[in-house]
Amino acid sequence: MVTSSKKSEPVPSANLNRRVERSRHAVLTTAFELLSEGGVASFSVDEVARRSGVAKTTIYRHWPTREALVIDACSRMIAEQETPDTGSLEGDVTAILMEIAHLLPTANWSFVLPSIVDTAERNPEFAEIHSRIQRGHAAPLREVLQRAVGRGELSAHADASTIVAALLGPLFYRRWFSREPIDDQFVKVIIKRVLSSL
Repeated sequence: MVTSSKKSEPVPSANLNRRVERSRHAVLTTAFELLSEGGVASFSVDEVARRSGVAKTTIYRHWPTREALVIDACSRMIAEQETPDTGSLEGDVTAILMEIAHLLPTANWSFVLPSIVDTAERNPEFAEIHSRIQRGHAAPLREVLQRAVGRGELSAHADASTIVAALLGPLFYRRWFSREPIDDQFVKVIIKRVLSSL
C-alpha cells in the first residue's frame, strides 16, 4: 500500500482572524465613543487611532474614508429591539415606550442622533443611516400594531405611520427640544391619548 506524503493545504490562521476582529471591535467602539462626545463634526480618524491603539493604516484598510468609519460606527445605533407580547395593544405599546423613555436620557445613541440628523441634511449617505435608525426605533411599534389588527383590537385601515409618530414624537420632543423630564406618568398619558383616539 502506498501512503501519500502530500501535506494538507494551509488554512487561514484563526489567530489572525481573531486579531482582525479585535482591532475592528476596538476601532468601532472608540469611534462610537468619540461620536457620543462630540458628534460627527469633531470626529477624526487620528483620534480614533490614538485612543484605540490601532494604526491609521490598519483603520484605512478597513474603512477607506472618515465618512465610511462614521457610518459603520453609527450602525451600532441600529440595535435589534425585542418586541414584547403582553397579549394586548396597550400592554405592548407601554412596554416599548417605557423602555425607550428610560434609554433616551442616558443611552449613547441619544447623544449621537442630533449630530446624525444635522449631517443628514447635507449628506445622502447620512440621510440613509438616519432613516435606518428611525426605522429601527419604529419597527417594534409597527409589529405590535400589526398584531393588534390580527386580534381585532385595531382597524386594518388604521394609519400605522401616524400612530407611531404620535407615540414616539412627544418623547423625542421632550428629549431634544423642550428637555422636560420623560417620566412614566408622561409616557402613560401619551399612550392613553393616542390609543383612545383609535
